[in-house]
Amino acid sequence: MKVLKQIGLVLFIIGLSIFTGTLFTGSFGLTEAELNDFIASKGYKSEVIKAELQKATLTEEDLNIFEFSSRVRGAYEASNSYYNDLIAKYDAEKNWDKKGEQYQYLIYGKPHTLSYELAKKAGSGFVKENAGLLWWLTFGLAIIGALLFILPNLILLGRPGIKHNGIYHEASTNRGWIAWLVLIYLVMFYLLLYFMPDYVVNWTYILDPISKFLNGGPASQWFVYGFLYCVIMIVMAVRMYIKYRHNKYQIIRTTSVLFFQIVFAFLIPEIMTSLNMPGYDFKNAFPLDYDFFFEWNIDSLRNSGAIGLFILVWGIVLTLVIVPVMVYFFGKRWYCSWVCGCGGLAETLGDPYRQHSNKSLNAWKLERWLIHSVLVFSLVMTLVTLYCYFSGAEAFLGIKSQWIKDTYSFLIGAWFAGVIGTGFYPIFGNRVWCRFGCPLAAYLGLVQRFKSRFRITTNGGQCISCGNCSTYCEQGIDVRAYAQKGENIIRASCVGCGVCSAVCPRGVLKLENGPEKGRINPTEILLGNDVDLMDLVNQK
Repeated sequence: MKVLKQIGLVLFIIGLSIFTGTLFTGSFGLTEAELNDFIASKGYKSEVIKAELQKATLTEEDLNIFEFSSRVRGAYEASNSYYNDLIAKYDAEKNWDKKGEQYQYLIYGKPHTLSYELAKKAGSGFVKENAGLLWWLTFGLAIIGALLFILPNLILLGRPGIKHNGIYHEASTNRGWIAWLVLIYLVMFYLLLYFMPDYVVNWTYILDPISKFLNGGPASQWFVYGFLYCVIMIVMAVRMYIKYRHNKYQIIRTTSVLFFQIVFAFLIPEIMTSLNMPGYDFKNAFPLDYDFFFEWNIDSLRNSGAIGLFILVWGIVLTLVIVPVMVYFFGKRWYCSWVCGCGGLAETLGDPYRQHSNKSLNAWKLERWLIHSVLVFSLVMTLVTLYCYFSGAEAFLGIKSQWIKDTYSFLIGAWFAGVIGTGFYPIFGNRVWCRFGCPLAAYLGLVQRFKSRFRITTNGGQCISCGNCSTYCEQGIDVRAYAQKGENIIRASCVGCGVCSAVCPRGVLKLENGPEKGRINPTEILLGNDVDLMDLVNQK
């Protein structure tokens, strides 16, 4: 069995290496007819951009994606610089008509995104021409290798029970060199995906056939992300099924997050796109879905007929009615541990790293300030956006709508939720984003803390203070401290994953929904001579 695991590891590394290596393959260039078609499709009015793109892309050289991207970005920059200089010139001359004319020639957009649109059309080579074969050499080998590494645990893990043997002796699960390599790879992946999509265009070629089957169009970097997300969750869910196979709650919970991610977050939006409807994730609630009230989204939904109106109403009802009602009856676990895609990835891919969550008081203080600050940030952004949308103004109370949207998207939507939230799993634990940054988790947590039937009950008389519960709490809650006092665990951050209960050898912890009365039951701990017992009795 151990040999089988080693073979699986080798196959996985080969598949991952080929997948990464495809970034550096292929050649990129356009014919004049292809370039003219592209310029016409984009509606560019500038002759400068046409001349610059001709110099950049019409070449006999075999350009790799990095050279091609650099040339294309340079072409856009040169064109915009030319017209910006004219704008400055006419502004100095106070020739307002001529100045106004120049703005139609400026091209807006992120440089690497503009480059990606051309690169998608310009690529050629082995990867693009052999997408099916490359899928098997990348995704196929990696999936088979991962499963060969995971499946032997059915036998190797032995008797019933959750095994964490040697978890602090492995470089991969105790912040060793393997963990740091994983962090670097994940961070680089997210940086490329979010900020340099043209560099990963070969990955989109591999998934073009699947994308065309599902939505009728070629794959984008976001299709690559969504497909990878689902594949990783499925493979790591197999690991969860084996590790927690004797715990029914964990099996059902894992199946639930898989279903909602694959069906609601991936398949339904792709199918909707193929039917010329707005692709929408019906489980994604505001403010996690932070751009729901952005102008472009509202306009898109309003222009999509009945389905667009339904989505708009559903999104509002989901946030204001369904979410708090469900939290009242079941706690935030119904969403964070059973439905949410971010939580699903954290519970599958991130499960080996849950012990790294910081349990210190300082971490708890930082958590409360940071996550609620992000919630306030998202609400202010939405207020400014809606005011500007309905009033036609560019700013509200001095806050420019476009600036605050761009800032939130960059800092929270990209860096915090993606680069840090997932990339830092191996070092800081699997719920960095959920614990410190997710505005929806903050909203759910406030409801759970003050108006919910959910609690984790503890039987202090049975607690042996082994510390398993606190060690494996992904939200950094010192569960043992509550258990020792026989005190119910009522915390805004608790996502009800149930792992604390699952790893308890004495059955001390139980996830329950019950009456609000008596839900919070603080107990007094008396230490040494801190209190006069007779005075305390008399006071009682």
